[in-house]
Amino acid sequence: MNAFLAAGEAGSTNIFQMIWPFILMFAVFYFLLIRPQQKKTKQRNSLLSQLKKGDKIQTIGGLQGTIVELTDDTVVLRVNDTTKMTFDRSAISSVLNSAPAATE
Repeated sequence: MNAFLAAGEAGSTNIFQMIWPFILMFAVFYFLLIRPQQKKTKQRNSLLSQLKKGDKIQTIGGLQGTIVELTDDTVVLRVNDTTKMTFDRSAISSVLNSAPAATE
């Protein structure tokens, strides 16, 4: 009977030894891939929500302009004195110069 219990304990140890590398691999993936991507997504959403008229921005295509109008989904940019272009808000890559806050 003692031999039967010893065999059962050895089997549970082997299962833990088999699962341990998968747990370790998931932890590595989480800290090296998933968590940094979540931080980057949160930072990008923050950048897009803080846009305002007068900000100088750059699109993902490299076009630079000043925000003239904003809606929930679109941004109208003034590229030069006469040209205005409409982009999706998600097409904005970075803010080059932020406009001063409007005091009302």
